[in-house]
Amino acid sequence: MTVTDGAGVLRFSLLGPLRAWRGETELALGSPQQRAVLAVLLLRRGRAVGVGELVDGIWGHDPPAGAVPVLRTYVSRLRKVLESDRTPGVPPRLVVSIGDGYALRTEEITSDLGEFEEGLALAELRRARGDSRGAARLLGTALTAWHGTPLAGVPGPFAVTERARLTERRLTALEYWLRVELELGRHEAVLPELVALRGAQPLREAVCELLLVALHRCGRQAEALEVYAGTRRTLVDELGIEPGPSLRATHARLLAGDPDLSPPPVPVPAPDTDGTGREDDPDPEPADDPDPDEHARVAGDVHPSQLPADLPLFTGRDTELGQVDALLPAEEHPATAVIGLINGMAGAGKTTLAVHWAHRVAHRFPDGSLYVNLRGYDQGGSVMDPSEALETFLVALGVAPQAVPEGLDAQAALYRSVLARRRVLIVLDNARDSGQVRPLLPGTPGCLVIVTSRSRLTGLVAGHGAHPLTLGPLSTGEARAMLTRRIGAVRVEAEPEAADAIVELCARLPLALAIVAARAAHHPGFRLADIAGELRETHGSLDAFTGGDAHTDARAVFSWSYHALPSPAAELFRRLSLHPGPDIGTAAAAALAAVPPRPVRALLAELTGASLLGEHAPGRYAFHDLLRAYARELADTEDTEERRDAALHRMHDHYLHTTHHASAIISPLRETLRLPPNTTDGGAPRFTGRKQAMQWLRTERHVLRAVVEHGAAHGYEDHAWRTAVGLDLYFDRLGFWHDLMEINSAALRAARAVGDRLGEAHALRGLGFFHTRFAHSAEARRDLGRALELFRAEGDLPGQARTRRCLAYQANGEGRFTVSLDHYEHARELYRTEGNTSSEAIVLNEVGWTYILLGEHDKALEHCEKAVALHQEIGDPIGEAAAQDSVGYAHHQLGRYDAAVERFEQALALYREVGDHYLEADTLRHIADSRLAAGDRDAAIGAFRKALALLEETSHPEAADLRATLRDLGAAGPGETGDGPP
Repeated sequence: MTVTDGAGVLRFSLLGPLRAWRGETELALGSPQQRAVLAVLLLRRGRAVGVGELVDGIWGHDPPAGAVPVLRTYVSRLRKVLESDRTPGVPPRLVVSIGDGYALRTEEITSDLGEFEEGLALAELRRARGDSRGAARLLGTALTAWHGTPLAGVPGPFAVTERARLTERRLTALEYWLRVELELGRHEAVLPELVALRGAQPLREAVCELLLVALHRCGRQAEALEVYAGTRRTLVDELGIEPGPSLRATHARLLAGDPDLSPPPVPVPAPDTDGTGREDDPDPEPADDPDPDEHARVAGDVHPSQLPADLPLFTGRDTELGQVDALLPAEEHPATAVIGLINGMAGAGKTTLAVHWAHRVAHRFPDGSLYVNLRGYDQGGSVMDPSEALETFLVALGVAPQAVPEGLDAQAALYRSVLARRRVLIVLDNARDSGQVRPLLPGTPGCLVIVTSRSRLTGLVAGHGAHPLTLGPLSTGEARAMLTRRIGAVRVEAEPEAADAIVELCARLPLALAIVAARAAHHPGFRLADIAGELRETHGSLDAFTGGDAHTDARAVFSWSYHALPSPAAELFRRLSLHPGPDIGTAAAAALAAVPPRPVRALLAELTGASLLGEHAPGRYAFHDLLRAYARELADTEDTEERRDAALHRMHDHYLHTTHHASAIISPLRETLRLPPNTTDGGAPRFTGRKQAMQWLRTERHVLRAVVEHGAAHGYEDHAWRTAVGLDLYFDRLGFWHDLMEINSAALRAARAVGDRLGEAHALRGLGFFHTRFAHSAEARRDLGRALELFRAEGDLPGQARTRRCLAYQANGEGRFTVSLDHYEHARELYRTEGNTSSEAIVLNEVGWTYILLGEHDKALEHCEKAVALHQEIGDPIGEAAAQDSVGYAHHQLGRYDAAVERFEQALALYREVGDHYLEADTLRHIADSRLAAGDRDAAIGAFRKALALLEETSHPEAADLRATLRDLGAAGPGETGDGPP
């Protein structure tokens, strides 16, 4: 088989001894039992294989004591062989975990077996079209893939069964080829093959029939009759049976001298669709969907709970609640996924109703709830792409961020597979059209989907059987009850006519009523009659609220609320509409408004208090889409273009400088980029430590992507590419590779638009590196090569060195270690010229890792020790920790487990000092591996438990693997038993 795993092209062979190569280098696959594990994973072709099934397949029903830990050791070793370039701490890309078992990623795999199967399929297609000559040629080529007994040397019951199955498939294919050759009149050419095959398989009646036809056509009737007689005797003597009806019929026609004697109808070999020999899977996966772990590690015990908070003051909608209640299936196991669609005019309360009802029924869905605001009518242009929503959902369901596949189709297929056999409540809020929703629908029964939209989404109703509910204004009684709950019964009862007037002037729209009620609640001394009077005076039109009836026009509500704001708050309201992201933090709001952070918090409180802005998380604000549109109208009419441009310039300065400050905190000795002066009044926020910097980057993830894209499209090209450069380190570590591809693509557009060759070089370097992450070899070489040319032309030595390191990383992935070492040598020389000792030390460590990949562990130790010394000399604890970890890994590979642990513990102390909990957990796992290899099981369990505690602090998806490891060692973590998940 061949597979692009990010470390180069791997080629496997199963139709003979089980072997593997990377390029021209054959890989050492380990012990026979380890090869047996690989054989099971290869032949399951991406399907998950449980630990129990693996144990049975390798050892049968009498496995040795400790079989499961030994099995996991085999898997770990296979990962090291097949993914030799994988950075410690980065989840496996090829052999991935699912539940308590494993699967082999196969989307890029072909094989000698796969080539054989493909040849059979193509041959049958040619034959069906009347091209027997082409079919014969394809069959002959397919049969050359065989070079011995399949899985020769692989032990275990699974291998025995598969050997027999594969051997039978070869014989069936060979018979098929011989039949086609006879149909073409090539009886003389195939006669020797048939004679030899009959000698090897004397009990196969189909072979005997083909041989009879060939002999007859060659004029050798007497020999043909002798062959039949011999076959009959063998069948009777060894099996106690007479020849079957087909062979007897051919014999009779031979005796009659039939001149048209033709080959018997040998069955076409059936396709082996799942690689297991079971053509009729008793529990098939949904069509076109991959196994849940073909691309990702899925934590089976993850139960997301993403619903926003319910509105405590929810009022009315009893009729509508009854209608959505009717969507719930009466039976526990419904036949299809159920889709409810709540549509209606803007401001009717669709989201509020959907969230309120979802909370009422969430207990019916034991596997959790998902929620996303699709921003379908966002006036800022940040309508959510279905791919972004899918990535968010997949991660919430337990898929590692690094393992989310590329492309909408692949993501949707994985999403449907993860949801298979689960019961999840899914709320898709504020959808723009059916196309935005379709990829987010489950493919199997058990889930309930609630969609809200201003559109009727007719395609969803017609094509997917969605149950529509059109939400109009509240009834008069419900609207009055809503006003009463928000401002109190005393005020309403004191002025009932004014209350009724407010209800009607707000067109009984929940959003409009909420704004007016907030105004009244904040001013308890205001008479309701005065509030109603203000509404009458300003009653105009608001296009976004128009539902075809003049009485449902509510622009007056917005305009009145806006004009009631103090001038600074009103100005901030307009400024916020310029922001391109889905939400905004306090510091960014301060930059837009040119106001220091402390006063801007008071202004934000004014806006949220007037229900003109929502605070969906502490310090994170977002517009209702209608209010954003209204605020943008005001910005366009009340502010000059110069003022808008100045605000946007400050915003881009804020994100540019804050991003680079965060990056410098995370990696203080990394080479830096010169930045333009910061125009924000308070400067960029200052972070006190790595944890705070990383939290800011994580929180602003989607905003930063939108900001870079906005800058590239709206005249802030320099900000766009420079911001992109500051994001690559942290986003790469977290596996946000899809984001970085889009960010660097926007940065490239920006740099090229203004002819900035340095910016183009940085963007190409980023794109090339992340093409490497996705194993896009040709694209990576193209972009990195062009980046290197541009950096040379600009005389940028650090840029050249960094690009060389990217090229070396890619070469390592392809097994071109000599090329890699050459790139590293150039990079090291460039850093020496610059006097950049820190980066030179990093390169030494990377060279050492390359020697580990080559199996030259003594050379690896030499270079990594030099890296340690340099990092110590300049006082770089992060770099030293990485180098100490590499030294430990080299010792471990040499079987020096005590020496390995000593170095791992030095790395551990340094990671604790700088507060990097993820790398601390990763090193603890290395310590546990070495302790386990040395036979110290208790110490290994202790290290694994400490690592698990650190990963669970951040709900890291790798925690699931550690829990499984501890269960296998009979050492379940807190709240667990040794028998399974809690």
